[in-house]
Amino acid sequence: MVDPNHPTLRPPIHRSWLRLRIGKAYYAGKRYLLWNSHQYHWAGIRQKELLPCVQFSHATPLFRQLKGEEMQLQKNKVTNLRLAVARLDGLILHPGETFSYWRLIGKPSRRKGYLDGMVLFLGRIGSDVGGGLCQLSNLIFWMTLHTPLTVIERYRHSHDVFPDSNRTQPFGSGATCAYPHRDLMIRNDTEQDVQLCLRVTESHLEGEWRSVKTPALRYEIVERDARMEQGYWGGYVRHNALYRKKFDLASGEFLEEEFLFTNDAIMMYSPLLPETDIRTKK
Repeated sequence: MVDPNHPTLRPPIHRSWLRLRIGKAYYAGKRYLLWNSHQYHWAGIRQKELLPCVQFSHATPLFRQLKGEEMQLQKNKVTNLRLAVARLDGLILHPGETFSYWRLIGKPSRRKGYLDGMVLFLGRIGSDVGGGLCQLSNLIFWMTLHTPLTVIERYRHSHDVFPDSNRTQPFGSGATCAYPHRDLMIRNDTEQDVQLCLRVTESHLEGEWRSVKTPALRYEIVERDARMEQGYWGGYVRHNALYRKKFDLASGEFLEEEFLFTNDAIMMYSPLLPETDIRTKK
């Protein structure tokens, strides 16, 4: 029997417009105070010269086969990504410094050139200024999991939008973002400088974490305890846990496996759908 009090099976929370506005203002205020505090040593220096060694690199496609007006939102997203990448590319993260995604990018606005892109808010797909920047936070987070850097703040996606057709990474391996309160923060607890390198090509968003020294470890992200469960309210929730395996890069020897985090997300599709990509359906 399904336990209705299980935290992963509770129904979606519906809050009033006023409650949402007050909550956003409260958490935004806390975030601005944090950015202006001395609690962290914030990274902010960028350089064009590349550090010599690649820790990890990854690329994600800019366009997906969607329909109608959604294609224009994807084109707008590319504009938004180019603007955000220009604020982050070449960033040097010195030992002890902390990277804050939104502190460096700033608030997306039309005045800065940002356009309406696709966003997911409270389980509904819509559009907003700066929409689509989650693709960049997803990329940076995924790359960071393959380095010795420390993720100190990350928010998981509350909804699983698409089924696993064409999925190349484990479910729940991204990082959602919403200015300014849902941030991605990464600290350099190593003894060497690292550099974040990003670019937007005609077809892909590409990124690298680079370093002074050749990496000593190789990382592999694995999924455990994957399941889909139906809540008493009728919807479905997807769950898993992600772990990281560490290998000696020179010998290939397995060293250890560490727990990273669990994910729980409300599914926006039926778990009984056939293995086709519903994004192209009318």
